[in-house]
Amino acid sequence: MNIQFKKGVLELCVFAILEDGDCYGYELVNKISKNITISEGTIYPLLRRLTKEGYFKTYLVESSEGPPRKYYKITPEGLVVYKNLKKQWFSFVEGVNNVIERGDDSE
Repeated sequence: MNIQFKKGVLELCVFAILEDGDCYGYELVNKISKNITISEGTIYPLLRRLTKEGYFKTYLVESSEGPPRKYYKITPEGLVVYKNLKKQWFSFVEGVNNVIERGDDSE
């Protein structure tokens, strides 16, 4: 898949997953990777930025498999941003689909 497509939708995917429940970084990578090929290195900078902007909060949970895991939780502000991004996404996809389906017929 085109790298620019991925960059444009990765933020939306992270918001969508966190709306369903809190996750730690590696868990987010695994959930997204089931549908889109990504690397861990693309998620963590995004999580740091969105946390700094106040859209996510973090907390640590002890793990029996190693060090504590940092979980991400969507904030009320993040939920507002996510709902707006989701509306924009569906509008954008509808517009692109209209262009693709019509081809040259729109003239």
